[in-house]
Amino acid sequence: MLKSNFEILNFESNQKTLIKMKKIIALFMVTIVAFSCKEEKKEEPVTEETTQTEMQKNLSKYVTVKLTADVSKLTENERKMIPILIKAADKMNDLFWYEAYGNKDELLNSIADEDTKAFVKINYGPWGRLNGNEPFVEGVGPKPKGANFYPKDMTKEEFEAADIKDKSSIYNFVRRDENGKLYSIPYHKQFEKEVREVADLLLEASKLADDAGLKKYLELRAQALLDDNYQPSDLAWMDMKTNTLDIVIGPIETYEDALFGNKAAHEGYVLIKDMEWSERLARFSAYLPELQVGLPVDEKYKKETPGTDSDLNAYDVVYYAGDCNAGSKTIAINLPNDEEVQLQKGTRRLQLKNAMRAKFDKIMVPISEVLIDESQRKHITFDAFFANTMFHEVAHGLGIKNTINGKGTVRTALKEHSSALEEGKADILGLYMIQQLNAKGELTDDLKDNMVTFMAGIFRSVRFGASSAHGKANMIRFNFFKEKGAFTRNENGTYKVDFDKMIVAMKEMSNLILTLQGNGDYEGVAKLVAEKGTISAELQADLDRLSEANIPVDVIYEQGTEVLGL
Repeated sequence: MLKSNFEILNFESNQKTLIKMKKIIALFMVTIVAFSCKEEKKEEPVTEETTQTEMQKNLSKYVTVKLTADVSKLTENERKMIPILIKAADKMNDLFWYEAYGNKDELLNSIADEDTKAFVKINYGPWGRLNGNEPFVEGVGPKPKGANFYPKDMTKEEFEAADIKDKSSIYNFVRRDENGKLYSIPYHKQFEKEVREVADLLLEASKLADDAGLKKYLELRAQALLDDNYQPSDLAWMDMKTNTLDIVIGPIETYEDALFGNKAAHEGYVLIKDMEWSERLARFSAYLPELQVGLPVDEKYKKETPGTDSDLNAYDVVYYAGDCNAGSKTIAINLPNDEEVQLQKGTRRLQLKNAMRAKFDKIMVPISEVLIDESQRKHITFDAFFANTMFHEVAHGLGIKNTINGKGTVRTALKEHSSALEEGKADILGLYMIQQLNAKGELTDDLKDNMVTFMAGIFRSVRFGASSAHGKANMIRFNFFKEKGAFTRNENGTYKVDFDKMIVAMKEMSNLILTLQGNGDYEGVAKLVAEKGTISAELQADLDRLSEANIPVDVIYEQGTEVLGL
C-alpha cells in the first residue's frame, strides 16, 4: 500500500533521499490524498449507507427465480382461469399481513430506506424469518408469539381461563372489548369485504372449469370463505381427481401462531399438474396401510388406519401468496389438515416440482460442495431430493392423529409444539418409508443417495432458523443423529454419513416421536425441543461458511401472468 510505504521511511535520517524524491512525491500527492480519504472514511461512525449495506446482505440471502410453467397444453378455458385464480390468491397477501403483523401500510410508511422496505415485504413484517424472527427495523420489539391473532398483552393463563365463544376454533381472532374482556371475531367477519371479493373470483373461475371436480371444489371453497366452514370444500378437494389446474386457498397452516399453534393463517397457491410425473407417483399411496402396520413403535401407537384415497401428484406452482410466501418457501404440500377428513379420505400430497428444482440447483448442490464429504457428494441427486420431499409429505398420513389416553387430538394435546414434532415425524418417517420401499424393490435408486441428500437437506432447512416448526424439527433430528453417530464431522468441516448407524437412529427417532405424539406428552416434547431444538456454536460456524460462500438461504419469486406469458 502506497501510504504505508511512505510512513515507514525514516524522514530524519534520509533527508537527502527525500529531497531527491520531492518531485516524485509531488506527482503522487493527489493519489496519496485520495487514498488517505478512503482510510479515514473507514474509521467514520456507522452511517445510513453502512446500514443499507447490511440490509443488502440480508436481501442477498435470497435468490430470485422465475416461476414458469408450460401453459401450451392447457385448454383455452384453463388459460383464462389462471389469471382469475392468481388474482384470488393474491388477495391472501393482505389477510396474512394482518395476521402476521397488523397494519402493513403504517409500517411501510414509517420506513425511508427502500432496501429495508423490500426486506419487510419478503418477511411480511419487521422480523427476520430466517434469523429466528429477530427484529431488523429500529424501534420494533420482539415478535409476539401469538402474532396478531391475540391481544399482544394477553397471557396463556388469561386465555385458558377466559370464557370465549368458539375458543378452540382455528378460524377466529381473539380481541379485547372496551372493558378489557376477551372475545372472538370470526375470520369471515373480520375480513368480510375481502373474502367476498375472493369468493366472487372463485365462482367466476368455476364457470370456466371444464373439470366437474374442480368446478364443485371452487364453488364450495367460495362458500367456505364466507362462513369459515371448510370441511365440505376439503372433502370436495379430496374427491377431485382429474383436474389439471388447482388452487389451494384460505386459512390453512397454524405455524404463525407460536403461542398455541392453533390459529390458521391465510395463503394461496395456483398450480398446474404435471400429468407425466403424477402418473409415476400415483402407486405409492396404496402402500400406506402396510407401512403403518410396520412402523417401529408399539402396536397401540399405530392402530389408526390411514385413508387410502390419498393422492400423490407433481405440480408446477405458478403463484405463491400469504403464509406460504413468507420467508422460506414451501416446496411440497400435504393437505387437508382436518383430522376427520384425513381419517376418512386421507390427504393429497402435492410436489411443487419447479420450485423444488430451483432450490436443488441454486442451494442444495452448492451446500453439498461446502459441507458434505467429497467422497459422498456423488450421492446428492435431484431424484433423491424429490423422493425425500415427497415421502415427507406422505409420512404425515402415518402414525397417530388422536392420543391413546383421552387427551384429544395430538395437535390439541401438544399445543405450540405440535407443528414442530409433526414436521419431525414426517421427515424421519419419510426416510423410513424410502428404506422400506427400497427393501421391497419398489424403489430402485441407491438408498445412499437418499441418506446423503437427506443430510444435506438438514443444512439447507436449518438455515431457516430454529424458530420455525421446520427449523426446530431439523435441529432435533440433527442433534439426535449426532448423538447416535449417524454422521461424523471431519477436521475440514465436512460431514460424512454412517449409513448403518443412520438406519438405526432413524428407527429409534421414529419410535420416540410416535410415542410422544400418542401419549400427548406436552412436557416430554417441550423437554425434547429445549434440549435438541437449538443450533450449536460449531454448527452455526459451519452454516456461516455457507453465507461466506454467497450461497443463498432461500428463493423469492418473479411470478404472475406476465411471467407465464398470459
